[in-house]
Amino acid sequence: MKKILLIDDDQALVRLLGQYLERAGYQVYSAADGREGLRQLYVRQPDLVILDVMMPQIDGWETAQRIRELTNTPLIMLTAKGEERDRLRGFRLGVDDYVIKPFSFAELTARVGAVLQRSAGSSESRAAQAFVSRSLVIDFDRHLVLRYNEPIDLTATEFKLLRVLVENVGRVLSQEYLLEQVWGAEYTGDVGYIRRYIWYLRQKIEEDPHDPRYIITERGFGYSFRKGPEPGLTQDDRLHPLKGEAL
Repeated sequence: MKKILLIDDDQALVRLLGQYLERAGYQVYSAADGREGLRQLYVRQPDLVILDVMMPQIDGWETAQRIRELTNTPLIMLTAKGEERDRLRGFRLGVDDYVIKPFSFAELTARVGAVLQRSAGSSESRAAQAFVSRSLVIDFDRHLVLRYNEPIDLTATEFKLLRVLVENVGRVLSQEYLLEQVWGAEYTGDVGYIRRYIWYLRQKIEEDPHDPRYIITERGFGYSFRKGPEPGLTQDDRLHPLKGEAL
């Protein structure tokens, strides 16, 4: 049974939403503010967090930032603040989804399932592989990304998107395909998700995000992942199974 932590000071909402999620098969815990939410995060080790923005003591923005400093646990922001700048702020903090109040319990529950599914990955996923170049290492098995041997912190959604791109190295993937593979079929019209997360990934893995070497925009078609070559690099730039301590 997957565990969900609700962090919201609206106790009536927490009670009703908690009951709905429990009927959907989840084990639900709750906290009325960010400080208690962080404590519950440590104690309960939930599979997903649903977090409100407007709360006493520590608001949702700071709580989300602290959660991301501690863990890659999937995070859904639940708030009445629906302006684009607020949504972008949430995504920059590493939020996996953003739901605006008022909302449907059924829709939120569907989004919870989609986020959990893509963070867990498919049980029929490919054998562990790694992309290795002089400047970038992506180890799927260890959930590790290094740039010049320095670890890069990716959210679960960012890593999932990167994996789909790398596993299709050299192929041009449409935005609709990426949305379906990473977010689920119900998101295939939300192309804004792809553009934002491609931007986030470039900021983290590219030497020059404005002139990307790896994640390439194929105008009118979608995106592709190119594996090089990098300057002075030939055979070492490759996609291959990772064995032992080869890195």
